[in-house]
Formats: sequence, structure tokens, C-alpha cells
Amino acid sequence: MSFDRLCTFELWEVPVAGGLVALLDDVAALAKVAAASVDDIGAAAGKASVKAAGVVVDDTAVTPRYVHGFSPNRELPIIRKIAIGSIRNKLLIILPVAMILSQFLPQALPYLLIAGGLFLCFEGAEKVYEAITGGHHGDEDTPVVLQGPELEKSMVSGAIRTDLILSAEIMVISLSSVESEPFVTRLLVLIVVAFLITILVYGVVALIVKMDDVGLALAQRESTFSQRIGRGLVAAMPKVMAVLTVVGIAAMLWVGGHILLVNVGEAGFHWPADRLHDVEHWFSDLAHGSFGGVLSWTSGTVVSALVGLVVGAIVVLIMHLIPKRKKSVSAH
Repeated sequence: MSFDRLCTFELWEVPVAGGLVALLDDVAALAKVAAASVDDIGAAAGKASVKAAGVVVDDTAVTPRYVHGFSPNRELPIIRKIAIGSIRNKLLIILPVAMILSQFLPQALPYLLIAGGLFLCFEGAEKVYEAITGGHHGDEDTPVVLQGPELEKSMVSGAIRTDLILSAEIMVISLSSVESEPFVTRLLVLIVVAFLITILVYGVVALIVKMDDVGLALAQRESTFSQRIGRGLVAAMPKVMAVLTVVGIAAMLWVGGHILLVNVGEAGFHWPADRLHDVEHWFSDLAHGSFGGVLSWTSGTVVSALVGLVVGAIVVLIMHLIPKRKKSVSAH
């Protein structure tokens, strides 16, 4: 090899090879960072979703009533319309407001959560009130004169309006789990939560709504085993819905009460949250190890649910009795 060729090799080909290796190292490092970021976002989204579990259960329990009475071939299209409306609620209305507030007015977040906790307590206590009295506050809102496509459109609109409130609670609760994260991380986490929760809620709702049809299809098969499974599904679904309703009410009261206790403390009044921690520590000290942790969690859950029930009952009393008194006074 000539001297000129050797110089060209040393001064060009070797640096290119070294630069390529360095570039690959940089790409690998960036890939690791990106993977870690994705893992962090996924973990944060999972944590945020779990924190909003009470509202999710309630959303899942509430939605099936909007397809009650429609023909089976319209059930899934109605659920799909509500799910699309839910995604729009979360991404186009709630997400921008939540991100602007978290960026420029983060001190407002505890007060938003207090308002959300009050709403959950009210909803849970009102469902208890309806179970006791046998009434339903939404019956008068249903336009009974509508039929066919008009009725379907009205029910979908009502479901999306209800979803707006529940989705706002889910997103704000989720945001509180990642409020210390950078702006982009908060944004990505809320987007993931929006899709994750919507798919979870309306996927479960679709499964619940169509379970009767699955049971009927199995019951019509020739196999005795399939017939038993089908009849069992048909018989079990009313009980499943009843259990889901009770769990949804309990979850609303628990989550609503806990949100109130914690965020009233965040707003400056620490006594309620301190007393909750005292109760949890007292039960935790009764036993060692995991059982103590179970006792601590159970006691905190029960106390939060009782607080939610009491506060919600006060709001229900105000919302129901004051309008009735005004009507009675005006009638006289």
C-alpha cells in the first residue's frame, strides 16, 4: 500500500468507523432513555388509573342503563358512540383545562379535587337515598315521548354529559398523582390514562351488556354443558349488575371521602387528614407484618367511606329538601 493510500486510510476510514461506533452508542443510550421514559409513563399512568378506580367503577356501573330497552343490534353502536364522546370529553375539553391549571395555577388543584370529592360523595349518598326511597333523580330527565333514532340520540347525549363529569374526576385525580412531573410527562400520562380508562370502562360495559346474548346463544346449543353455562350466565347477570352497583356506590363514597380528607389538608386544614392517619397507625399497630397493613388500609377505607357518606348525605339533604320547601312555600 502506498504512503498516500495509507494516510487516506488512517485519516478517513478509521475516524469514520470510530464515529459510527460512537453514534451507535448514542443511539443505544437514547433508546434506553426512551424505554425508561415509556416505562415511567406507563407506571405513572397505571398508578393514576388505580387512584381513580372509584370513579371508574361508578362509570362502569352507570353506563349500561343507557342502552336498557333498546334492541340488541343497537346496544354496541350506542356504546361505541358514548365511548367516542368520552374520548372527546377527555382530550378536547378536560385535558387542555387540566394542563393549563397544573402549569399556571397548580395551587387550584386541591380545591378542584375537593369539589370533585364533594361530587362523588353526593353521587354515592344520593344512590343510597334512592335505594332507601325507591326513587331515581334522573327519571324526570328521560324524554319518554321520544322514539327510535331521536330517543337513541337523546340517551347518547345524556350519557356523554354524565361521562363529562365522571371523566373530569378521573383526569383530575390522575393529574394529582403526577403533579410533580414535568409538563410533557404529565401530558403523556393523561393521554394514556384517557385511552386506557375509556377502553377499560366501555369494553367492560360492552361485555356486560352482551353477556345475556352470549348466555342465550349458549343455551340454544345442543351440548348440555353449553346449555347449563348459558342459563347460568343469563341468571347471573342481574346479580352481577346488583353487585357492581353496590361496589360502585361504596367506591364512590370511599374515594370521595378520602379525596376530601387529603385535599382539605393540602388546602391548609390538616386536622381531618391527621386524624385519618392516627386511625390507620392505630390499627396497623394491632398486628405485625402484612396483616397490620391490611387492618390499616381497611380502617382508612371504612373511615373515608363514612366521611363520604356523612358529607354526601348533607349535600343530598340540601339539594333535595331546599327545592321541595321552596315549591311548597310557592304553592301556598
